[in-house]
Amino acid sequence: MPLRFVQSSKLPTQWGVFDVHGFEDAESDKEHIAVTMGDVSSDEPVLLRIHSECLTGDALFSIRCDCGAQLEEAMRRIADEGRGAILYLRQEGRGIGLLNKIKAYHLQDQGADTVEANEQLGFGADMRNYSICKPILKHLKVSKVRLLTNNPHKVEALETLGISVTERVSLQTGRNPHNVNYLETKAGKLGHLFDDQDKG
Repeated sequence: MPLRFVQSSKLPTQWGVFDVHGFEDAESDKEHIAVTMGDVSSDEPVLLRIHSECLTGDALFSIRCDCGAQLEEAMRRIADEGRGAILYLRQEGRGIGLLNKIKAYHLQDQGADTVEANEQLGFGADMRNYSICKPILKHLKVSKVRLLTNNPHKVEALETLGISVTERVSLQTGRNPHNVNYLETKAGKLGHLFDDQDKG
């Protein structure tokens, strides 16, 4: 996959100072970033979050999903450990794009769940492709990870790419009355793993 590293810089945040690395994907014409803290190139497994872009949750503070809360919690946990990485992939709306996601939200307002809404628009339940992770992680010299996710499909995707996932680290946060059905659909139809005590 044609991926071009562009540049890195410091990224000071409320949790600490990270480094941000920019990449261009010539195949999809999309820009992706990796956010790292500490030395991620050593042999010790890296605490990693693969986060697909969610403008509504990450930037507009929507609580109809748990995306923004998961991103914040991932940054906090990495900062607490002093070492880790987040791959921020431009795959809005599980791969259907921002405007189609708004159309899907409209269908959800009418009673559809998140999977039904995507399917009514002619899309699959999850259109994301994680193959871009391999060249980004190769650039960062990361080969073994502890993956921050509730989604076992991400674990399978990385292992298929030849990346060793030594542990799946649960990332449950952001549950609220507006996203209960969304989280239950992620568990029931998309196979996400949640503790019985806290499905968020």
